[in-house]
This record gives sequence, C-alpha cells and structure tokens, in this order.
Amino acid sequence: MAKVKSKWVCQNCGYETVSYLGRCPECLQFGTFVEEIVSSVEKVVSSKPSNNVGGEIKISKIKEIELDEKVRFNTNIDELDRVLGGGFVQGSLVLLAGDPGIGKSTLVLQTTKNICETKINDKKLKVLYVCAEESPLQVKLRAKRLDIEPENLYLTNQTCIDEVINQIEVIKPDFLVVDSIQSVFCAGIASSSGSVSQIRECTNVLMRIAKQKNITTVIIGHVTKEGNIAGPKVLEHMVDCVINFEGDKYKQYRILRCIKNRFGTISEVGVFKMEDCGLVEVNSPVNLLIEQSEGASGSAIAVTLEGSRVFLHEIQALVGSTNYSNPRRVAVGLEYNRLLQVIAVLEKKVGLNLSKQDVYVNVAGGLDVVEPSYDLALSLAIISSIRDIPISPSTVFIGEVGLLGEIRYVENIERRLKEAKKLGFKKAIIPFINEKVYKNLSSIDLQIKQVKKITDAIVEGLSND
Repeated sequence: MAKVKSKWVCQNCGYETVSYLGRCPECLQFGTFVEEIVSSVEKVVSSKPSNNVGGEIKISKIKEIELDEKVRFNTNIDELDRVLGGGFVQGSLVLLAGDPGIGKSTLVLQTTKNICETKINDKKLKVLYVCAEESPLQVKLRAKRLDIEPENLYLTNQTCIDEVINQIEVIKPDFLVVDSIQSVFCAGIASSSGSVSQIRECTNVLMRIAKQKNITTVIIGHVTKEGNIAGPKVLEHMVDCVINFEGDKYKQYRILRCIKNRFGTISEVGVFKMEDCGLVEVNSPVNLLIEQSEGASGSAIAVTLEGSRVFLHEIQALVGSTNYSNPRRVAVGLEYNRLLQVIAVLEKKVGLNLSKQDVYVNVAGGLDVVEPSYDLALSLAIISSIRDIPISPSTVFIGEVGLLGEIRYVENIERRLKEAKKLGFKKAIIPFINEKVYKNLSSIDLQIKQVKKITDAIVEGLSND
C-alpha cells in the first residue's frame, strides 16, 4: 500500500506548500492554509476518473465549422440578455457570483422558467437544477412564490459530481444549473467541499460536460468578505462568462455586471429591482439613485456611463474634525484609493488641510460606481461639506480629476448631458473640450460650464447662478 501524503493549500488563492504557513506568500493573507490529503497512487489508479463524461472529440478546420442561427437563445429577461451579449450561448459555462441574499438563486430560477418555455427545433428545452444547498422542497416553496412551475424543470439535491453526471445521462438536459459550486464535491478528492481542490476539479468536470454535450451550464459561486469570488483564480479563467450581482441586499436595486465574456462585450450592465414577486427589470435606471435633499451641504450629482447606459448618482460627503492622530477615510460605493487620490489633490492644489479631518463618502442607493468620471462630483461634495455651502440641486458634474489638478476629458459627453436635461437639470460642469465638440452640444438646452482645473470647477460649482 502506497503512502498517503498531505499538502497545505491556501483557500484564498490556491497556493500549495508541503507545510503549514501562517501567511500565504502569494496573496499575503493570514490563516488561509488548510491541510488536504493527497490520494495515493493505488487509489487514483483504482478509482473511476471523474472527468470521464463521454462525448465526441474530433478535429475540424475552422472554415468547415458552420454557425447555427440558434447558437444563442434568449432568456426573455432583457437586462440579463443585455449583459450576456444577446442571450446564452449553447454549450457555454457561466459563473454567477454575488453576496449572500443578493438574489442569485432568484434570478436563476426566474431564468429557468423562461428557458423551459423556449423551443429549439420545435422542442422545449429541458432544465436540470442541482440545488446542492437546499432541498427540492425549499426550492419548490420559492418557485411557488415566484409562480414558477414548468413541466420540464427537474430538481435534484445531489452534491456528488459523479452522481450528477449520471443524472445528466438519464435526463439529457439542455440547460444545467449548479447552486452552488462550493457545495458539490468530487469523490476522488479527499478534501471537503468548498476547498480549492474541490472547486477546481468540479468546475473542470462541468466544463467538459458543457463543451462535449453542448449543455449550457450556470454555476453559482460565493464571494469572500472582501467581495472577491471565493475559490482559486483559475475558476474565473475556466468559465466562459463571469457575472457579478452587486447591490445592497437591504435595498431594492441590484446591478448585474459582466466581468468576463468570451462571446460579447463586458461593458454592459443590467438593473433589477427586488420585489415580493421576485426580480423586476428596470429598463430606465437613469434617475433611480438620486435622493438629493435640497439645501443640504456635502451632496453633488455625478453622471456616469456603464456600457451604453447613463446613470446619475448622488455623491454624499461628510467632513468633520477628529481627536485621533490618524483621521479616518471611509468610502462606500466607490474605490477607496480613488478617494485618497482626490483628497491628496485637494490638499496640494486647492490648499485644503484635511490632516485633522475625518472624511466619509457614500454613493446613495447602495450601488458601486466604477467609472472615474465621478471624481469632479466627489471633489465638490467634499468641499461643500467643509465650507458648509450647499450645491445647487440643478447642477451636475462630469469629469475625472488628474494628479496635477486638471479636469480630464471623459467619453460620450453629449449622451450624458442629454440624459441630465431630460431629468430637469439646468447646469453642467464639464471638462474643457475643443470647439468642434462643443458645437454639437449647443443644441442641448443646458447651461454648460467648461473647466480646465479643479479650482475653476470649485468656483463654478459653488456659485448659484
């Protein structure tokens, strides 16, 4: 009998070592190593390979491969189809991640209802839902609340990936859902479910099933407390599409953001609203995040662009004195390092002394802002809070703040201004643009102020004309 060995694997990044380490040298996290048993040679040879899923493997010339018009199928959920680039691609492997309670299972369950009603070659699609975290009865309760009861939706609470393969051979589904990848396990690996080795191997098996049997597969993944997708980084490399569900679970609105997509663009986002009947699409999300209080200091409106959609965000700032040697910097809904950069520019180029001031910044609505065009609104919100001077609620700010204090140009100025005009805003502070571009903006009935430096933006932003 061969000797059984063990290894220590970082559960955050997948780094492997022969002995325990207090800190991972790869991701620099503490206390993430877990011991995993390496199966002996005799056990591996005698066990059934978990990735033996069958299917025909052949070599073809790329010119000889014909694309079927039905290579994609819609989910009839416009916001999801927008993020996917026009619907699911047959045989693709999609990873859906998000915080607990954000609505991942609800979205997938609503999607399966529409897919079960989809016909390809005059045949309705079959869906197999692997509810590894719940019992079929629990899923049935949620489905009843959402009014979902299609005849060709099959549920199983099987957690062993080898048994899931056997059920796939029997049912022959066209669409597979695994909820979640952290709950299933492979019998050939000694570590517990949710470990790096299990996630890597189970995803590899599902990838082979999707490609060889042309089964569109969606796997639901957990996230860490830092907001990253749990498991090894190779998990994101193996799948065809990575979608992240963002938002505050205690509020109504959710954003579906694409991080990776081999079959389409990653710039589009989808917007949903959580209600009693499930997730409802928000087709016009321009002003859903504006909750500005008139006459209150420390608030400014930013106009950002997510894919082809314009969003207006209310940036709130609170600046107050501190009794501690190190003032606090808190950013909710935007990048923390971006806040530090804006504060540094205000101290150097404007002359503000924030070394004894706590700075709290929040994006109203509970959603995250990614595009840097909110820099100008963030700067004005901080200055408005320090000086206790309210900014006119009819003014919007568009622009990225550079390290030299300059206001940098952002794309699609015209589209942003048109949306601001539709919502009743009267004044816009934008970066300096050339005369040719400015002529295109003359048709917009909006008072436009061009600025080159942050000091000019402060003068225009705090004036009430």
